[in-house]
Amino acid sequence: MSTANHYVSQLDTLDWKVAQDFEANFRWEYDDGRESLLNLYRKGKRQQWDAAERIDWSQDLDPENPSGLPDEMLSIYGSPTWNKLDARARAKLRHHIQAWQVSQFLHGEQGALVCTAKIVQQVPQLDAKFYAATQVVDEARHVEAFSRLLHDKYELVYPINPYLKSLLEDTLRDSRWDMTYLGMQVLIEGVALAAFGLIRDYATNPLAKSVTAYVMQDESRHVAFGRLALRDFYPQLTAKERDEREEFVVEGCYLLRDRFLGDEVWEALEFPVAECKEWVDRSDLMRVYRSSLFTRIVPTIRDIGLWGPRIQKAYADMGILGFAGADVAGMELRDEQIARELDARLAGIRQTAQDCA
Repeated sequence: MSTANHYVSQLDTLDWKVAQDFEANFRWEYDDGRESLLNLYRKGKRQQWDAAERIDWSQDLDPENPSGLPDEMLSIYGSPTWNKLDARARAKLRHHIQAWQVSQFLHGEQGALVCTAKIVQQVPQLDAKFYAATQVVDEARHVEAFSRLLHDKYELVYPINPYLKSLLEDTLRDSRWDMTYLGMQVLIEGVALAAFGLIRDYATNPLAKSVTAYVMQDESRHVAFGRLALRDFYPQLTAKERDEREEFVVEGCYLLRDRFLGDEVWEALEFPVAECKEWVDRSDLMRVYRSSLFTRIVPTIRDIGLWGPRIQKAYADMGILGFAGADVAGMELRDEQIARELDARLAGIRQTAQDCA
C-alpha cells in the first residue's frame, strides 16, 4: 500500500523541493588523507549490513503499545487530558505518539541521505568524500528500515514536523560545506541519536529495539565524522565566521527542542491542543526528557570549537550546559557494543529454534 494511504491526514503534495546553489568540489590528489577519517571510512565499510536480513521482520508489534515503552515516556502522561482517557483511548495515543516519533526518524533519515550526498560533492578533502559515500548507503538503509517499520507494522505515518523541516531547509540551502555538516551531522543526527537511545534502552518489543540499536551503531560513526571534520576546520575561521556558526547552532537547538511539543498528534486525536502544549512545555518529565536529547550535541559543539558566550548562554538557558563534559567517544563505543550483543543474542535464539525444529 502506498505511503500516501498511511498518512494521518492527506498531504497537498508528496514532493518537497529545496533550491540549492553550491559548488561540486573535485580533488586530483589521491594519496592525501587524515588517518582518523580514513579509519572511520574503513570501519564504515566493515560495518555495512542489510536491513532485510539483519532485522527479523516476522516479529509483530503490540497494537496497544507497539514499542512496549512505559507510559511515563508519553509526553502528556499525568496531564488532565491523560487522566480523562480510558484504556482504549490510551492505546490509541500510544500508537499515534510512537508512529509520530518513528515518522520523524524516517523523514530525518531521508534528510540525512540528501545532506550526505551533498557533502560528497561539496567537501574538499577526498578522505571525507570516502567516508561520506559510506554514509549515503547507511542513510538509504535507515530510510528503508524505518519505512518498513511504519508501513508493515504501524500502518500509520505522520508528515515531517515543521521545526525539523525548517532546520533541514536551512541546512540544505546554505552553500557552505561545513554548514551541511553542522546542521545534519552534529545537530539533527546528534539529537536523533539520543532519541533512538531512549527507545533502544526502554522498549520491550524486540523489533523496535533492534531497529534502533542497529541504526544507532551507524549514527554514532556519523556524528564522529562531523566532529572530526569540523574540529580540523573551525580553528581556521575568523571570529566573525565562528559567530555565524554559533548563531546557526543556537537557532537549530531551539528548533530541535520545540520539535517535541507534538502539536500534530494532539490535532489528529482531537485533543485540546493548547492544553497539551502547555503541559508538555511545563512538565518536569518533559523538561528532563527534552534536555537529555542534547547529551551528544553539547560536548560535540564544545569539541569542535564553537564555545563562545552566545552558545554557553543559550545552553544555560535550556538547562543543558552541564552536558559539556559528557564522554561522546564512550557513548559511541557503547552503541557498538549493544548492537553486537543484540546480534549475538538473536543469533542464539535463532540457533535454539533450529535445534528444536
